[in-house]
Amino acid sequence: MKKIFYTSSAMLFLTLSHGGNIDEGKKLFENKCTACHTVTRPNTTEAMNALIAPPIQGIMLHMNMNFENDKKAMMIFLKDYVMNPSREKALCMPQKIDRFGLMPSLKGTVSPEELDKIANYLSATYY
Repeated sequence: MKKIFYTSSAMLFLTLSHGGNIDEGKKLFENKCTACHTVTRPNTTEAMNALIAPPIQGIMLHMNMNFENDKKAMMIFLKDYVMNPSREKALCMPQKIDRFGLMPSLKGTVSPEELDKIANYLSATYY
């Protein structure tokens, strides 16, 4: 019974600490990001060749490797990069940029408030 209580408390804390907007962030991610980014790596060669951007799971793996113990810095970077992408800031391997190109800026496509919710969702899901 204690285990259930602690698990439920932890889940409530995570939801509240992210402003309660994880579900909204997921919906925004699905509506604004999945046109280019799949969630996971495809499991067929045909699907891999059809990708137009790296899967978000791989992107977040690189984010976590670079911001290992600093979730706040990771979120700041993510929000800045989405609005102002550059080859110099990119955390992915150079061959990924060669294959997919540099991500276009999402200025005018996603608001700062929406980006906060998307970043909260990604950091809660993939951190």
